[in-house]
Amino acid sequence: MLRNIPPILSPDLLHSLRAMGHGDDIVIADANFPGTALSQRCHRLDGVSATDVLAAVLTVLPLDTFVADPALVMQVVEDADAVPPIVGAFKKIITATADTPASLAKLERFAFYERAKTAFAIVQTGETRLYGNIILKKGVIGT
Repeated sequence: MLRNIPPILSPDLLHSLRAMGHGDDIVIADANFPGTALSQRCHRLDGVSATDVLAAVLTVLPLDTFVADPALVMQVVEDADAVPPIVGAFKKIITATADTPASLAKLERFAFYERAKTAFAIVQTGETRLYGNIILKKGVIGT
């Protein structure tokens, strides 16, 4: 056990978060996401919501301040302007938890999958709310 580390962050996931470098992406994905098919480094957190994982990850991972969009969500298919409730929840968590709050940019579904293929890791959650997927770009820890 470690202090001040959310217990839902498994040892393997903590290793990935620590091993990531500045500019690397991590995907937090819902239960429907093809995480294992898209990544050799897929961490399973079945039974845990994507919002809980996002809040836990942001306690240890800084967002990149050198890019315009360090947080990306999946655009709703056939309704690019729609904002699913979980996306609103993601925004609240980023505003409350991230060291540098950021807006959420959107990627079309297949563009999101392509970006996920290049991510350092994917965290497959048990999230059942639709469009419960977010990509975070790791920043640096300042002095």
